[in-house]
Amino acid sequence: MLLRELGAPRPYTESRPLEVVELDLEGPRAGELLVRVEAAGVCHSDLSVVDGSRPRPVPMALGHEAAGVVEEVGPGVLDVVVGERVVLVFVPSCGSCPECSGGRPALCRRGAASNTAGELLRGGRRLSLDGEPVHHHLGVSAFSSHVVVDRGSCVVVPASVPGPTAALFGCALLTGVGAVQSTVVTRPGDTVAVLGLGGVGLSAVMGAAMAGADLVVAVDPVEEKRALALELGATHAFGPGAETVQAIRDLTGGGARIAVEAVGSEQVMADAFAMTARGGTTVLVGLPHPARELRVPAVQVVAEARTIVGSYMGSASPQRDIPRLVALWQQGRLPVERLASGQTGLEGVAAAFDALADGHAVRQLVIP
Repeated sequence: MLLRELGAPRPYTESRPLEVVELDLEGPRAGELLVRVEAAGVCHSDLSVVDGSRPRPVPMALGHEAAGVVEEVGPGVLDVVVGERVVLVFVPSCGSCPECSGGRPALCRRGAASNTAGELLRGGRRLSLDGEPVHHHLGVSAFSSHVVVDRGSCVVVPASVPGPTAALFGCALLTGVGAVQSTVVTRPGDTVAVLGLGGVGLSAVMGAAMAGADLVVAVDPVEEKRALALELGATHAFGPGAETVQAIRDLTGGGARIAVEAVGSEQVMADAFAMTARGGTTVLVGLPHPARELRVPAVQVVAEARTIVGSYMGSASPQRDIPRLVALWQQGRLPVERLASGQTGLEGVAAAFDALADGHAVRQLVIP
């Protein structure tokens, strides 16, 4: 799935910034793998590239949340074999930069640089069209039948995990559960508010409930999403608005200890801060446009000992955390498949983005 321009108007089925084309794919170089994609999730991080709020170089092959089967390994890859199922993650980890060495691979500086440039971790692009290079999206480009990815973008999972389920672990679960279990630690008896009930927000709801929070309050304008949140562990659900901020402060006795923003809106971020308790933590997960700024009362940060923390990829260590999350799914404690809200082929990706932008889809899956 090739994106040729940023910022095309909706609906994308009419403006057609996306096109299904046949690209040339170079085989894996040292430290890389060829993966046949089984399923890829349609995420707001993809949509934010299409609508121009997350600028990336074009032409670009989109898609970053996926799972597939290894078909070829490049020189130097010794711990993955052909036929294994892998979850693809959107920040490749080099393992040697200060962030990786310090146990924070989600902030890998080499991975961030290659993702911004539209390249693979070890440099360059493996995709081309008529001899001209095509950029990779977050080292994955999963809206494709096959991809070449760095070993640092792959986590091996059991073959018993179906591909469409495994795909959701690469972004939604890793980011949402990580926000409430790694970025900040939810403890039994805590109060947690989650604003925005897409795949990431609903994963945060599941993670908070699984951690034993007494109150898990879900906020979203879409009634169906609020109903699903209640089924997945939320204790209360509200539509957004100023009255909701006060209602949640009243419900939680002064504010939630943890408030998670999973929308990518500076106004929703401010609402999340406003409903956080004294001494509590506001966790910002959504990605707003780079030009947007967050304004909060500075005195409250100091006088109420509040914390505002960013959470990228759930502050996760994918090689450690994805197998742990998969084990929880195998135990029946993490109903990941409930996030899937439909399937489509590559020809339906534009319509899937329109549905996502309308706010009603949770996680649509592309089956190449």
